[in-house]
Amino acid sequence: MSELLEYKCPACSGKLEFNSGTQSMKCPFCESEFDIEAVQEFNQAVETPDENNMNWDTSAGGEWASGEAENMSVYHCQSCGAQIVTDNTTAASSCPYCDSPIVMTGSLSGDLKPDYVIPFKLDKEAAKSALDKYIKSKKLVPAVFKQKNHIDEIKGVYVPMWLFDAKADARIIFKAKKEHSWSDDDYNYVETSYYSAVRAGTLGFENVPVDGSTKMDPEIMESIEPYDFKDAVDFKTAYLSGYLADRYDVSAEDSVSRANERIENSTKAIFEDTVKGYDSVSTEYANISLDDGKGKYALYPVWILNTSWDGNKYTFAMNGQTGKFVGNLPIDTGAAIRLFSAITAIGTAVIFGISYLMSR
Repeated sequence: MSELLEYKCPACSGKLEFNSGTQSMKCPFCESEFDIEAVQEFNQAVETPDENNMNWDTSAGGEWASGEAENMSVYHCQSCGAQIVTDNTTAASSCPYCDSPIVMTGSLSGDLKPDYVIPFKLDKEAAKSALDKYIKSKKLVPAVFKQKNHIDEIKGVYVPMWLFDAKADARIIFKAKKEHSWSDDDYNYVETSYYSAVRAGTLGFENVPVDGSTKMDPEIMESIEPYDFKDAVDFKTAYLSGYLADRYDVSAEDSVSRANERIENSTKAIFEDTVKGYDSVSTEYANISLDDGKGKYALYPVWILNTSWDGNKYTFAMNGQTGKFVGNLPIDTGAAIRLFSAITAIGTAVIFGISYLMSR
């Protein structure tokens, strides 16, 4: 005797039963009703999902030309472990990340050559101006910090990035919900309707970036995105003259998981944006497969600014192409308390005003 299949309710996961009156599947718990074919398709997808296929060709980067790598110097930071690369004409005396002294350890060997570089478009003065503007725009920063913070160092650094191209084939089932409320003299009513929205299609992704350095906080790099790849050029060592380049310590293979995560999240968000007219939408099931996945190795320009105040160091970063700026700042606790108190007082006054009007 064959085993009977149990169909789960897409709304509450309860066991569905066949309703002879409506010729549909009905949930005895939440009383939702579903078309039989839709329920079969939903349960098959959820119970036996296809495996995500996310395979990559990570052969990014190229070989250095004869004598090209010998013209590069490698510096090592004894404090944070950063390895900095620059041409032989550029002296590097301090680490752009922790500002500690760095020492030259020899010439570059064994590393991959970048495929592309986005050259710096903004200079050091632009980074200084951006820092001043950024600090002045923050209302809760102590006034004395705005006046007495000291810029210790500003360095232009090319950060190693692995860039991934792929075509994403996706099939996603969303759980959507609508609520309708009404009242009569005795009761308040809420009718909740559940829907399954199926979306399928193909999206193309180009130059999805993943930070190739453990010394550069990936949250900072993602915060100063996007970079416009149209300005990228074939890498030449001349672009490093006067700047530093962080030596990658995360391989393309080890960056794949973050690339998959970014592509998967973007695909879900783009597909979900097509599910309109509901009060809430959540992902019930997703299958995403990647085709033609390839990686590239590039250098992205970043200005790193270190400033000190009251015995503490604060680090800022600016996109060297677009000027987008991020960083951490001290907070004036007194000003924050005063602002919170003012907001609370306004809220209390509004509530009192409403209560007074209702009592009249």
